[in-house]
Formats: sequence, structure tokens, C-alpha cells
Amino acid sequence: MDVDQFVVSVNSERPEDLIAFYHDIVGLTPNPDAGPGAFMAGSSSFIALIIERHSGVRGATKDPDRVMLNFLIHDLASEESRLQSRGVTFVRTATEEPGFGIVATFVDPDGNHCQLMQLAS
Repeated sequence: MDVDQFVVSVNSERPEDLIAFYHDIVGLTPNPDAGPGAFMAGSSSFIALIIERHSGVRGATKDPDRVMLNFLIHDLASEESRLQSRGVTFVRTATEEPGFGIVATFVDPDGNHCQLMQLAS
């Protein structure tokens, strides 16, 4: 497989709420040229996440740990604090993972789990 780009789609019954959350709270950069729920990460040209409405999705996720969005960042402590100050719920606060680094897990408006990850230095 010769992959040029890998994009994750998160489907929702309420995509507007997720789009607002990932833009206004998490702070991802939107790419309106690719659609209202397209977000970039890692560079100005890489679309990493698309949030869309899907007719087969109803309500909150029933298995929030099945697929997680992982955000590899440099300063987990300040990002965790910033998100908490914006009312984001963490189901796991910053925890050292031996051989990896630090991980904290938060919940989006549909109940999906997302992780902040900071590699060990």
C-alpha cells in the first residue's frame, strides 16, 4: 500500500457540536476548503480529522475506548490544565507510562476518548 495521507473520520449525529469542540476547545486548525468538519494537524497542508454526520450513528458512543484520537504534544501538563479550565472532562489525568512518556485521556461531546501524549525525553 502506497499511502499519501491517512485521515480519521469521526461520525456523529451532532457533528456541529464536535466541530465546535475540536475547533473552539481543543484548538485544531480547520481546513474549510475540505469541508466544514475538516481539521489539520502536524502541518498546514495535512488533513488529519474529518467530522461528519452519519445516518447510522445515534447518540453517544457505546464503546469509547475502541478508537481513540491521540494528540502527540510537547507540554502535556499545560495542555491538560488548559482543557480542564475550558470544562473538558478527563477520565484519566496525566499518568507516566514506563518506556513511553505521559498520557492523559479526555472525553469529547459524543463520549469518544481522546489522549494527550507526551513522549519521554
